[in-house]
Amino acid sequence: MRSKRLGSAAALVAGTLAVTGLAFAPTAAAVTPQTATIDATCSIGGAGEATLTATQTGTAATITLSSTEITAPIALAQDSISSTLTLVKASGGTTAFTGTKNPAIAAGGGVSVGPLDGTVAAGDSLEAFGGSLQMVVFGITITCTASGPQSPGPFVYE
Repeated sequence: MRSKRLGSAAALVAGTLAVTGLAFAPTAAAVTPQTATIDATCSIGGAGEATLTATQTGTAATITLSSTEITAPIALAQDSISSTLTLVKASGGTTAFTGTKNPAIAAGGGVSVGPLDGTVAAGDSLEAFGGSLQMVVFGITITCTASGPQSPGPFVYE
C-alpha cells in the first residue's frame, strides 16, 4: 500500500513540475523578425528612418510604426490619427493593418502609430517596400512610402 502512495505522490509531483515548467516556458515568437527598419518619405512630416514592430497571435497581427525623424508639424491628440499601413505579400497582393491608435504627439515630435490591426495567414511574408502608410489627420491624408526594402527583411508569419 505504501508503494502505491509513493508512486501516486511521485506522479503528482512530476505532473505539477511539468505544468509549472510550461507556465514559465518562454513563448515562441510567431513572427520573425519582430522589428524592422525602413527609410520612408512622407508627403507631410519629412523623411527618415522608421521602426516597424510586429506581433502575432494566430491569424491576428499588429504592427506599430514609430520614427523620431518623421515629425508632426502640429500637436496631435492621443488616438487622433486614422492609419492604414499596407504591406506587400511576397505571394502577391497586399495586407492592410488599420487603426486609430497613437500617443499624444507634440508639434515637432516624432510620429508613432499603432498598434494597427491586421489579419495574416501562416507563411505570409510581408514587406513595407512597395506598400504605404496613409495617415488621416484633420481630414488631410498624409502618405508615406519606403524608399527601399525593410531591414533585416520581410515579416514572416507562422
